[in-house]
Amino acid sequence: MTTTPVAGQPCWIELFTPDSDAAADFYGALFGWTATPAQEEFGGYRMFLRGDQPIAGLMANDGSAGSPSAWSVYLASDDVSATADKARAAGGTVVAEPMPVGDLGHMVVLLDPAGALIGGWQPGTFPGFITRNEVGAPAWFETLSKQYDAVVPFYRDVFGWDTHTMSDVPEFRYTTLGQDENAQAGIMDGTTFLGDQPSRWQFYIQVEDTDATTAQAVELGATLLQPVDDTPYGRLGMLQDPAGVLFLLMGPTRD
Repeated sequence: MTTTPVAGQPCWIELFTPDSDAAADFYGALFGWTATPAQEEFGGYRMFLRGDQPIAGLMANDGSAGSPSAWSVYLASDDVSATADKARAAGGTVVAEPMPVGDLGHMVVLLDPAGALIGGWQPGTFPGFITRNEVGAPAWFETLSKQYDAVVPFYRDVFGWDTHTMSDVPEFRYTTLGQDENAQAGIMDGTTFLGDQPSRWQFYIQVEDTDATTAQAVELGATLLQPVDDTPYGRLGMLQDPAGVLFLLMGPTRD
């Protein structure tokens, strides 16, 4: 599916990693992505391309920022300055104040009330990725939260989410942006399973065959974190790349 993200929807993913060349090789071999050269005017930032379309960002983590290597998610915003103000009022924290990124757009980086990192992107000439739900592209986005009751209104008030409760039983509380087949992202109550792990955003890359892609990833140096399994939403895989960064796969079920 090709479409331009609108306000509130996931619009970009970005990898912060110790070795961008190694990451380019790994994800290139796994998903068929290619990586652009480093753009010195943007601090060495690179992009992963799916075909000729940007699909993700790539930035070397030299340790100076004091931040862990990880994949991160950005949500589209019509006005990142207003988004930052709303985030503060709703119990969030502004990590990086709104700033221009050339003529590409404006960005802001936030922590939601549960401490999950989330970016905001106000597009200029660059809208973010325009492909979802195709092989080699993001298929689903969600935040796993230890403060579900605070985080649901946060995304509604800060990013304008049209929230819908998908499930509200103790063992599975889940709210979506949009409803049913129009849902774009989710919020899951993670208090029963996150343990010592912090609240986080995560996303799934769509693949043709989760088992085959998982096996290939392991051959390339990834670590399987839990057995590949069928779910009502697809056959899912959870791995760490060779740098120890979590990534997730979603493919068709085996039935």
